[in-house]
Amino acid sequence: MSQFVFKLPDLGEGTVEAEIVGWRVKPGDMVAEDDVIVEVMTDKAAVEVPSPVSGRVVSTTGTAGDMVPVGSPLIVFETQVSADAAAGAPRVAEAPVNPAESVSRAPSQGVKRQGNGVDASHTHRHRPTRVATSPAIRRQAHEAGVDLRMIEGSGPRGRIVRQDFDAFVQKRAAKSGGSLEKHTQLRPRPADSVSVGAEIEEIKVIGLRRLIAQRMTETKRNIPHFAYVEEIDVTELETLRRHLNGNLASGAAALTYLPFLALALVRALKRFPQANALYDSERGVIVRHRAVHIGVATQTPDGLKVPVVRDAQARSLWDLAAEMRRVSEAARTNKASREELTGSTITLTSLGKLGGIASTPIINAPEVAIIGVNRAVERPVVLNGAITIRRMMNLSSSFDHRFVDGYDAAALIQALKEHIEHPATIFIDG
Repeated sequence: MSQFVFKLPDLGEGTVEAEIVGWRVKPGDMVAEDDVIVEVMTDKAAVEVPSPVSGRVVSTTGTAGDMVPVGSPLIVFETQVSADAAAGAPRVAEAPVNPAESVSRAPSQGVKRQGNGVDASHTHRHRPTRVATSPAIRRQAHEAGVDLRMIEGSGPRGRIVRQDFDAFVQKRAAKSGGSLEKHTQLRPRPADSVSVGAEIEEIKVIGLRRLIAQRMTETKRNIPHFAYVEEIDVTELETLRRHLNGNLASGAAALTYLPFLALALVRALKRFPQANALYDSERGVIVRHRAVHIGVATQTPDGLKVPVVRDAQARSLWDLAAEMRRVSEAARTNKASREELTGSTITLTSLGKLGGIASTPIINAPEVAIIGVNRAVERPVVLNGAITIRRMMNLSSSFDHRFVDGYDAAALIQALKEHIEHPATIFIDG
């Protein structure tokens, strides 16, 4: 027997350290080569780290929330373990382990699970090595209590694809008399928490929540925000929206205000290109974009994410609406790719019915502008010298005052207001 010390590898793109989100193994577990042993998070993305060898886990370094430098010892394996020892040791499960459960749950014996419809008589069908599939399916399998080794993959080299997973879950739900929704519903992963009293609970800030906190702090510290709020009469836009929604096919998704705002923003940015830009702080350069890649701030169970609708300037109203729904849903269900979560040039954010009267949105760095949508309500206003009822909504915007002057910021919002209040102009190029 010999020991193998595995050090945190270089995860690319200049990463010098990573945060431990959750261990998938613990001392005493038997691990096969390519089994996922730990999930870590860099400033760029969450990464599942596979084992480079087969053997028994001797020790691990750090717990959830700890930062580990690249090149430092991460885990120690005992390799060349005897067959008898391997047979009696707990084996690491394939499905992801919730970080909050990784410390407290009891070791599983063999591959038998509770609540997933798998019993010991089926263990001979389990695959001996790590199952090939996407991180989204792997995470959903854990949430649904599905052992991926029970699924026959139809992809290249037996890779489990979405159709394989859905078919397995549907079949299992039918056998158990449950619904598909019951077996596949995603739940937010709770952060590590420690109860310190009957009325107090301490929650460790780790993973995506820590990254959000870090980026928000850096943005507010480094960017001098200029806030501008304007009220907009959306009565005519609401009439158009209701007309279009009234002609939708049965079951089709209704239009919200966001795709109209996105299309109007595309028109307005032609006159204000300084707001459709990124600031490269390392080079001291403003990078203006002709293409408009709109970030759509989306609340998810894991926290705020900003999926991107690319090339909004080349899309129709219906195409914008469909793409906004698609990327937002992908973000909420952890199916969004890294490319779909990066590369925006300006962001739209909305709290929907919770929009309130006004807000002060924080810029999504390295962008230089963000526009927030508040709640639309009917109220009395003065129009042409008479009091009448109109549907009104406020737009709350923030700009990087280093690169967008207050006059230009206000002028951009006024141009956006003009398009919204006269919705026919949204569909006119020029």
